[in-house]
Amino acid sequence: MALNMSTQTGAAAMTVARPGSRPGSRPGTPGSSRTALLSAGASSSTAVPAPNAAQLLKMQAQTMEPAAPQAADIDKACQALVDGAAAPGADQGAEHADVAGVEARKVGVPVFVMMPLDTVRKDGSALNRRKAMQASLAALKSAGAEGIMVDVWWGIAESEAPGQYNFAGYIELMELAKKAGLKVQAVMSFHQCGGNVGDSVNIPLPKWVIEEMDKDQDLAYTDRCGRRNYEYISLGADALPALKGRTPIQCYADFMRAFRDHMAPYMGNTIVEIQVGMGPAGELRYPSYPESNGTWSFPGIGEFQCYDRYMLSSLKAAAESVGKPEWGNAGPGDSGSYNQWPEDTNFFRREGGWNTEYGQFFMSWYSQMLLEHGERILSATSSVYTGTPGVKVSVKVAGIHWHYGTRSHAPELTAGYYNTRNHDGYQPIARMLGRHGAVLNFTCVEMRNHEQPQDAQCMPENLVQQVANAAKEAGIGLAGENALPRYDETAHDQVLATAAEKAEEERMVAFTYLRMGPDLFQPDNWRRFAAFVKRMTETGVRDVCREQVEREAEGVAHATQPLVHEAAAALRN
Repeated sequence: MALNMSTQTGAAAMTVARPGSRPGSRPGTPGSSRTALLSAGASSSTAVPAPNAAQLLKMQAQTMEPAAPQAADIDKACQALVDGAAAPGADQGAEHADVAGVEARKVGVPVFVMMPLDTVRKDGSALNRRKAMQASLAALKSAGAEGIMVDVWWGIAESEAPGQYNFAGYIELMELAKKAGLKVQAVMSFHQCGGNVGDSVNIPLPKWVIEEMDKDQDLAYTDRCGRRNYEYISLGADALPALKGRTPIQCYADFMRAFRDHMAPYMGNTIVEIQVGMGPAGELRYPSYPESNGTWSFPGIGEFQCYDRYMLSSLKAAAESVGKPEWGNAGPGDSGSYNQWPEDTNFFRREGGWNTEYGQFFMSWYSQMLLEHGERILSATSSVYTGTPGVKVSVKVAGIHWHYGTRSHAPELTAGYYNTRNHDGYQPIARMLGRHGAVLNFTCVEMRNHEQPQDAQCMPENLVQQVANAAKEAGIGLAGENALPRYDETAHDQVLATAAEKAEEERMVAFTYLRMGPDLFQPDNWRRFAAFVKRMTETGVRDVCREQVEREAEGVAHATQPLVHEAAAALRN
C-alpha cells in the first residue's frame, strides 16, 4: 500500500481528490479492448453474431440524444445485467469475449479495479451492498475492464477458530463476477485492515491469532521503544508453532488451500491470479511507517522493526557468525525516529553508519530476513497452486519513493529494502520472485517526480524504472497500480506512459486501478476512466486517436448512466 497524504503530491491534491476519496492498497490487469454491453434481443439461435460493444458505441456516438433508439437499447441491456436477466446465449457470448480478451492482452495492458475493502461482511456470510456490487460490476465490464481485485481477509474467513473457514461472501462475489464476465485477482490478505493508507474500515487478524499474540507479544513486530504492531505476525516467528500448534506459514498455507478448494469451480476461469500477502498492507516489507495513532507521517524515515525476541535471536546468531557478537544486541542506536529525516540522524546522513562495515552487516541481515520470509510463503503458495492451470501468483512490493534522491534511501532501508546509492535492493527481490514464477506488483505508477515535495527528494519515476529493470533482469512479469486515488488525465497519461506505451516486451502485464467507489462513478471521473481503459487495452493495436477515444468514452458514459448512478448511490449508503 502506498501513501495517500494530501501533502505528498501537490498536483494530486489539486486535481484529484474530492473529500471522502480513499486511497488503498492493492493491482490490475487490462482486458479486452471492446466493452461488454450485451445487445438487447440477442439470440443464441442465430448464426449471425450480435453487434459487439464497439459497434454499439459507434452508433451511440453518432446520435447522442438520450432518446435515440440505440441508446435506449444499450441502456436496457445494461439494466438487464443489473437485474440478472441476461439474454439467452449470454454465456456463450461471454466465452467468445474471453477469447477476444486473450487476443487483446497480447498488445495492450489489461486493467483490473480494486473493490472496496469492506466488500464482504465482517462475519463472512454475504456481500455488503449486493445491489451496488451487481451494478458496479456491470458498469466496469461495460467500460472494458478486465476484472476486479478483492482482499480475501484472513480476519474474516478464518476469524472464529483455527481451521474453520467461511468463504460464503467471497463465493457470492465470484459468482457475480463470473456472470458479469469479469476476471478476479484474489489477495490473500494475512494482515490487519486499519492503520494504513486508505484503510477506511477495521478488520483485525483472526480472534484466535490475537489471543496468542496477547499471550506472547513477541509474535508482533516491535520497534526500539518496545511498541508492538499487530498488523501482521513478525516474520521472526515464521517457524514457531505458536498459533494453536501451527506455525504462521502453515496457517497461511492451510488458508490458501481452503480457498482453492472452496473456489474450485472458479479457479483458472474467473479467478486468474492469487496475490499473496507478505506483510503490512499486504506488501513484502516491515511495518516501518505505521500511520495509526499518529506514529508516522510522510515523509518520515520510519524505524527498524527488529526488536521482538525472535528477531533479536536471529540477529545475535548472525553477529556471532561473523565474529562480531557485539553487533547482535540491537539494531542501530543512531537511526533516529519515525518522523525524522535522513540528515537528522548519524546512521542515515550522507556519510553515515549505513555505509560502514556494521551498517552493511545489519542491512544485509535485515533485508535477508525479509527475503527468506518471502521464500517461505512462496514455497507454501506453490505447493497449493501448482497444477492449477490459468492461475498466476503475484507479490506486492511497496513504492517507497520519498528520500529516494539521498544516498542512504533511509525509508527503504527501514522497510527492509537494502537499496542505497551503491546497492540495488530490488534485484534480490525480483530474483526471489523469479525462482517461484511470481509476478512483481509495484505501486506509485501514476506519480511524477515534479508533483512531489522536492525537499523530500521524492523520485517515484526513477524508483519505478529501477524496479522495472530488476524485473526485466530477473525475467519476471511486472504489474502496477496507482498509489493514490487519481481520476485526472495527468495521472492517466503517466500510467499510460509507464505501463503501456512501450515496446511489447517492456509493457506491464497488468494494471490495477485504485479503487471502486462513489468517486469513480462521478460522471466526469467515469468518462475519463472509460477513456483510460480503452487507451490502456488498445495500446499497440493502432495509433489511438485521442479524440476518437473521448467520443467513445462519452458513449460508454451515456450508455451506462443508469448503472453508474445506481452503483454510486448504493455505495454511498
